[in-house]
Amino acid sequence: MKKLLIFGGIIIALFSALAWITSYTQKQKAEGNPFGKEELHPATIDLLDDPNYQNVILPNELKEALNNKETITVYFYSSTCEFCKKTTPIVAPLSKEMGIDLKQFNLLEFEEGWDEYHIEATPTIVHFKNGKEVARIEGYYEEDVFRKWFEQIK
Repeated sequence: MKKLLIFGGIIIALFSALAWITSYTQKQKAEGNPFGKEELHPATIDLLDDPNYQNVILPNELKEALNNKETITVYFYSSTCEFCKKTTPIVAPLSKEMGIDLKQFNLLEFEEGWDEYHIEATPTIVHFKNGKEVARIEGYYEEDVFRKWFEQIK
């Protein structure tokens, strides 16, 4: 019985140490992130160095742009969305090629965006003109569909 308690204590200590190390490592990776948050979802941390996820827009920046009646195109995605992981490598380079400044809004980190911008699914790209929504495309498509949509909003 005594050996069982010692063995159980060692296992609990090892799991506690592993949890602490994981948490500490994630906090270090998230330090100085473009989202301005101390803690990020692990899936978001995994995307921090991905070149396709570098044009981040924060909720207050998007609100300000829309209040100032700017024209802006926003890609609403979630770091855990499988369709987003297939869509981003298509739309990020394509928008750059076509001269469209595609801002990226992470709905996993800023959940209020779901309701505020009436997002029903990810990925969703919304084009705002003079601060008002004028076009929207939802879901995963092949490059030619996104290319046609981007041409229409130019």
